[in-house]
Amino acid sequence: MTTEVRTPLHDGAHRFAVPTARPVPAPAPRVRPDRLRHAIVGGAGVVALGWGVQARPSARLDAFFATAAHLTGLLAGYGVLVLLLLMARIPAIEHGVGADRLARGHALGGRYVLGLIGAHALLALCGYAVHTRTDLVAATRGLLGYPALAAAAAGTVLLAAVGVTSARAARRRLRHETWRAVHLLGLLAAALGFVHQLAGPDVAGSVLAVWLWSMAHASVAVLLVWYRGVVPVRQALRHGLRVAEVRDEGPDVVSVIVRGRDLDRLCAEPGQFFRWRFLTRRLWRTALPFSLSAPVRDDTLRITVKALGDHTRRIRRLRPGTRVLAAGPFGALTAHRRTRRRVLLLAGGVGITPMRTLFETLPGGPGEVTLLYRAPDADRLVLREELERIAHARQAALHYLLGPSDASFDPLAPQALRNLVPDLAEHDVYLCGPPGMARAATDSLVRAGVPARRIHSEDFSHE
Repeated sequence: MTTEVRTPLHDGAHRFAVPTARPVPAPAPRVRPDRLRHAIVGGAGVVALGWGVQARPSARLDAFFATAAHLTGLLAGYGVLVLLLLMARIPAIEHGVGADRLARGHALGGRYVLGLIGAHALLALCGYAVHTRTDLVAATRGLLGYPALAAAAAGTVLLAAVGVTSARAARRRLRHETWRAVHLLGLLAAALGFVHQLAGPDVAGSVLAVWLWSMAHASVAVLLVWYRGVVPVRQALRHGLRVAEVRDEGPDVVSVIVRGRDLDRLCAEPGQFFRWRFLTRRLWRTALPFSLSAPVRDDTLRITVKALGDHTRRIRRLRPGTRVLAAGPFGALTAHRRTRRRVLLLAGGVGITPMRTLFETLPGGPGEVTLLYRAPDADRLVLREELERIAHARQAALHYLLGPSDASFDPLAPQALRNLVPDLAEHDVYLCGPPGMARAATDSLVRAGVPARRIHSEDFSHE
């Protein structure tokens, strides 16, 4: 049975048959976002407690400045470790929290860390100036005469460069490779800060403190090397990925089929993504995050890419046989976020790619899974035939929401969504699309009665 509803701005198709949902892979270990937050805050409390145990109260002004400088310095050093840990690509954290949340937390944490470093430097200068009865310029020259303090100053300059280039306005003007290269200076800054901290009184004054601080830094360093270096190389050698085919899917959209071996060992779940590095002259330096647009089958992976910039346009010209490095899988936009029997999948543009895999694989009976697909017009619908076959096979609802974004009728308005999905407030919602569309859809869903905790999305614009 086929039912179609057409308006000037959207049409819909419902197909009905026997459901063929595929089993979801067993869940990997995951760190819940609230537990990660509690662990980070608890770690800061331990650092502050260690400072408090060694602090010596004094009414002298120079001692007050010095004591406050020690606390802000220790918290800044701890903050740098947290920032590195968030970006270490540890699977349990990425799968539980989500890469987009980690990126936002990293960006927000970077601002706090830079603020703590600035406060530490200013307090230390004031304390030294008061102690030596000099001005701040003379105090600065005096402090930079100490090697450990000179290392700290160099590390601060590097972190400031990372912060400036990470600002939204600056990042839009920089090439991705340039931004990455500057961001890597944060590792050198962390090492210089570690040298400075080992010479400071709050760490160097205790053998136990030196050991604990060194172990914390060594642990984070090992995690970074393992998950960002060793694991991707090991996967490349194990799976031998190569481009098998590049297939046109629509205007400026292609699917890349990648073939390898033992791909079941990747344990990739529908809704997840990899960071792809195609080993050609112009693409090998950049790892691009793309979701799987089909479940892993036999020896193949598939991604579907829209040409939005230089790198994505070059993907259309990939040749069969090109070697591929794929780090991952990453992301938390999976079936394990589901809390309700009924599920709404909401996609915009090429954001259909993770939704298409979930549409096929999410367990559910007839009418329990609904897909809404927003696009400017019917020609921009990607993977349309596949979506309709899936809807037909599993008796799922499929609606196309077509029309320009500036039209008078908004198909994503709260009432429009409730008309399409009458019991919308009882659904879990999975959302993927351009940032503007995703923000508008989230706002509409909340106004339509869907609790924010049941709206699951990931935003790759922070990558």
